[in-house]
Amino acid sequence: MPRLKILFVVSECVPFAKTGGLADVAGALPLALAAAGHDVRVVMPAYRVAKRYLARQTEAAEQQLRGSAPVAGAAVAAAAAGAPALDPADAALAAAAPTDVAAGAAPAVAAAQGGDGAPPAEVFMPRRLPEPLGVPVGSGEAWTGVWETRLEPGAPGAPAPRVYLLEHDVLYDRDGIYGDAHGEFGDNLARYALLSRGALQLCHALGFWPDVVHVHDWQSALVPLYINVLEHRSPLARAATILTIHNLGYQGWFNKFQLPTTGLGWDQFHRFCLEAYDSINLLKAGIYNATLVSTVSPRYAQEIQTWEGGEGLDGVLRDRGSDVIGILNGIDDSIWNPATDPHIAATYSAEDLSGKARCKAALQREMGLEERPDVPLLGLISRLATQKGIDILAGALDHILSLDVQFVILGSGERWAEDLFSRISGSSDRFRVYVGMNEGLAHRIEAGSDLFLMPSRYEPCGLNQLYSQRYGTLPVVRAVGGLDDTVENNVTGFKFEEMSSMALGNTVAWAVHLYRADPAYFRTMQLRAMKKNFGWAHAARQYEALYRLAISRRTGRQI
Repeated sequence: MPRLKILFVVSECVPFAKTGGLADVAGALPLALAAAGHDVRVVMPAYRVAKRYLARQTEAAEQQLRGSAPVAGAAVAAAAAGAPALDPADAALAAAAPTDVAAGAAPAVAAAQGGDGAPPAEVFMPRRLPEPLGVPVGSGEAWTGVWETRLEPGAPGAPAPRVYLLEHDVLYDRDGIYGDAHGEFGDNLARYALLSRGALQLCHALGFWPDVVHVHDWQSALVPLYINVLEHRSPLARAATILTIHNLGYQGWFNKFQLPTTGLGWDQFHRFCLEAYDSINLLKAGIYNATLVSTVSPRYAQEIQTWEGGEGLDGVLRDRGSDVIGILNGIDDSIWNPATDPHIAATYSAEDLSGKARCKAALQREMGLEERPDVPLLGLISRLATQKGIDILAGALDHILSLDVQFVILGSGERWAEDLFSRISGSSDRFRVYVGMNEGLAHRIEAGSDLFLMPSRYEPCGLNQLYSQRYGTLPVVRAVGGLDDTVENNVTGFKFEEMSSMALGNTVAWAVHLYRADPAYFRTMQLRAMKKNFGWAHAARQYEALYRLAISRRTGRQI
């Protein structure tokens, strides 16, 4: 089949900037699609944290090339580290946006924003394109610089998709991605209108005409609308669009009087486009205007079409009917692999599980727990938030600890949960919490635990249950969203339905009983879980089929 030209428009992407799972998808799926032979490009903002990564990438490339040929990279690194955008005085776009933003426009910035890792051994020299990019947004034109680099593939010599970062320092060069300690940025509509329109203007500048444009969440949900309304006489008119919803809880709500910031007319402010409850809802507009809509698991695709799970958009999603399709996320199995993981005390595999016992002992020592090979060790890595079911965990904790288990938690979030778990950690010899995030410890908890808890109220996809199965750590999950899709009850993990402390406690008790009463079957479950394939190659094949379906719907072409 012919290869496709695919454009990703995203608000965050590993390794440049990250607040959540969207960044992981944006960094991994393009690599998997490129490995399948497709021409994949990614467009995102040049946030301050992203430019820091570009500077480190430049420095690493210089070090590789030093001695073989002169490289004029110092200026590149200096510019990426904080040089002004090509037109730093262009503040009209930001000034056009009022500072009030309706509730729910964006999640608060995460403690870790990504961009801080070291570039891998194979690196690429970032370059700023020679010509600035004019983007018609609002009542005028914003001028941006454009940085070009590549995503680093997992294997040497593998295809490396191009990444373009739009540089507009007035809008993007600040601490935080969607907001800071004071809340969400008041000019977020201007920031992501620029990203959405700028991505299409970049296609014109490059002469790159994608077969499909893949947008993600509310931040780039204007792209399908722009293509339908503003690009109907350009080569972009033939591009199919896919909108992936990673979390329906965030929809991009803005005051309706900010509509001129988008460059769209009031004829688009109606119930089948941007209007919702007399406000702007960007995600709603994207749902109605995209060729097809996807979510990050099949179960979540069903849940968001119900009153309980639809966050007010269930009727809109039901209007799209069979156009809403769920595809499970994958995991980077070169990073999350117990056979090669550099973060853990001993490597192991389904063929030889002996290293897992050494990982358990090492985790017990690291967390100040008694080193007991016989005791079930439970793990949890999560935002400490009610969406993640932390409240019902708190209610079940006495029951769980009475089962003679050990429990390790890694995460941060709501203050009451941090305080409660810290107090218990200081007084119990069976319970430990690390408040914050620690990548190495996350790997060690996955490797050293016997059971992993995820009692979420809703979970669009979830990744830790996939990591856990890969590491032979059986997940205990609530049967919602991607958790229900990826865990088989009493086969590769344990599931419960009711959102209650009693249901969670009883399911943990069942898993602990099985661990002690039938260790042979528990080991069989571990081996089944470890042999499952959650790599991105499978998800990429499903997305390729979705792209071809969308192209057929848009153009009538079968490719």
